Amino acid sequence: MLHITMIGCGAIGVGVLELLEQDPQLCVDYVIASAGSEDLVRQRLASFKHPPKVLTALPADTRPDLLVECAGHRAIEEHVLPALERGIACLIVSVGALSEVGLVERLEAAAQRGNTRIELLPGAIGGIDALSAAKVGGLDRVSYTGRKPAKAWKNTPGELACDLDAITEATVIFQGSAREAARLYPKNANVAATLSLAGLGLDRTQVTLIADPQSDENVHQFEARGAFGRFELSLRGKPLLANPKTSALTVYSVVRALGNHAHAISI
Repeated sequence: MLHITMIGCGAIGVGVLELLEQDPQLCVDYVIASAGSEDLVRQRLASFKHPPKVLTALPADTRPDLLVECAGHRAIEEHVLPALERGIACLIVSVGALSEVGLVERLEAAAQRGNTRIELLPGAIGGIDALSAAKVGGLDRVSYTGRKPAKAWKNTPGELACDLDAITEATVIFQGSAREAARLYPKNANVAATLSLAGLGLDRTQVTLIADPQSDENVHQFEARGAFGRFELSLRGKPLLANPKTSALTVYSVVRALGNHAHAISI
């Protein structure tokens, strides 16, 4: 059995825990919650048959097989870096956090000192295996377009680009590099950061973000060109009911990754 500690228990974390209850080879022993939110997290977990223990930090004498970050960017600094130093393997969902200058290098150094590794999860996008393989031969261009319902851009800089409540057609709210997209839209642009790290990097990956009042889906499209040839991918994902900023596929991506660590065959 694989013993797991999860950081965060919002919409993604709860969705992951619901699916993991069906897998006897995976056990989430602890959930790390932010200080002051412990009671709220316990309420969210009250209906589970075997709810994890809720803590605000990983005890010094606890060593899970895997630490899974489902909490957002601050959790990487607060919990993931120290865990890597202790030799605990970590899975990261909030890949957009790695747009912060120097953070990738800090994570890599911590993992090397702890003799462990970090796995960046693809989340809401597919084709990361093909993009990473294409990078080996040499990439010339990677561009990404993210289209989400207008309400998914609430409480983001998208509100400064247009009146999200008034637009009647698809409207571009951002064009620029993946690094800038991840900085400005950290809860929406993890896909752009993931594509960048698999391909040409944060500064050479071109990003367009669109608010579409006619859509009820999160649409991710990217194109890659290079020595291998050219490919395009379009993925229309349903948003999580609990959080329209997040694709349901992100939850399934976490469950798949954990299963690959626990099961005899992985793909």
